Amino acid sequence: MSQKINDVRDRLIVALDVPTVWDAYHLVSTLGDGVTFYKIGYRLAFAGGLDLARQLVAEGKKVFLDLKLHDIGNTVTEGVESLTKLGVTFLTVHAYPQTMRGAVEGRGDAALKLLAVTALTSYDDTDLRDAGYGLAVRDLVRLRAEQARSAGIDGIVCSAAETAIVRDVIGPDMVIVTPGIRPSGSAAGDQKRTLTPAEAIRIGADHLVVGRPIIRAADPRAAAGAVMDEIVAAS
Repeated sequence: MSQKINDVRDRLIVALDVPTVWDAYHLVSTLGDGVTFYKIGYRLAFAGGLDLARQLVAEGKKVFLDLKLHDIGNTVTEGVESLTKLGVTFLTVHAYPQTMRGAVEGRGDAALKLLAVTALTSYDDTDLRDAGYGLAVRDLVRLRAEQARSAGIDGIVCSAAETAIVRDVIGPDMVIVTPGIRPSGSAAGDQKRTLTPAEAIRIGADHLVVGRPIIRAADPRAAAGAVMDEIVAAS
């Protein structure tokens, strides 16, 4: 197991990709003590999710605030300064150098860990070309990982397919958080670069973000338990 993680349950981050705070809290209650870490993204954050983040932290849960901040450096600095007051564990920013430097300045001495998003897991090389990039996904991920390390970022968000590349760039001390995880038999959905939980852990991911395969399961608690069993077996 990674030296950065004291409780193996923290390796699983369940994405609260639901429309309301009530839905989110009902899911948290259903999952119980088997899940310790939750991700709040745009949809929920803009529907009362920041207050929910405070509540979850007060109840001893860890929270990953997935806002993927990107703006001029000063605006990012001010935004991150405000978000440090929530007590969340992780916050994402896009891996543009100016954005990352602004986020590090805004974080200051707070315990908040900043994660840089390299390339969205719904992107492939064609999507990058359509967006005007002249790099393949793997090359862009490597470049942004190098820039994140230099900027003082704490970790990287990347697909499991790029985990080995990122680990080679950032070394053993920075965190790797991997979305787009699909347990065996799950539909890929809109994700284009996916691996199973066991595969992702074996190649060096520290935390796995799992949403639909758990929250849309007939029995979310059992689905989360199955993912956790796979993580433990591979750790």
